[in-house]
Amino acid sequence: MNFEEILKKLTEKLGAEDLKAVTDQAGDPYVLVPAAKIVEILSFLKTEPSLSFETLSNLTGVDAPPDELDVVYHLFSYTQEHSFTLKVRVPKSAAKVSTVEGLYPGANWLEREAYDLLGVVFEGHSDLRRILLPDDWEGHPLRKDYEPKEDYHGIETTRPSLLGTP
Repeated sequence: MNFEEILKKLTEKLGAEDLKAVTDQAGDPYVLVPAAKIVEILSFLKTEPSLSFETLSNLTGVDAPPDELDVVYHLFSYTQEHSFTLKVRVPKSAAKVSTVEGLYPGANWLEREAYDLLGVVFEGHSDLRRILLPDDWEGHPLRKDYEPKEDYHGIETTRPSLLGTP
């Protein structure tokens, strides 16, 4: 099934008012969905036999200036041999999305990474804590407004440019 056919099935089930089809700068389509409906939407995409998105192949986050974060869900169906991408946009000041680890257990670590590096809180997550950085690390390094400290417990966190430029 192609993107338009999948979007049509999703629209028939959930209505078009909450779904916005978008094409990114690279020409890849995705659907922007409200954070409050992500579990319902992913549940439908996974359990609808003609769609059968049994795999969450990736979940990541993107800093979307000026004051928003995107949570990106890449789905794949081995049985139907198609893929689909969804995004949830949340304000940086209230970066909260429901966890989807109940639908896709592998989301556990992917959500922890988005939490660690971007500060997205996945409500209902079974173990939401840092996964790459130490527990006492300050800030979220993939945010564009992140200001790194000069050191962490006496260890330098910056290094000179290898290109000879500041």
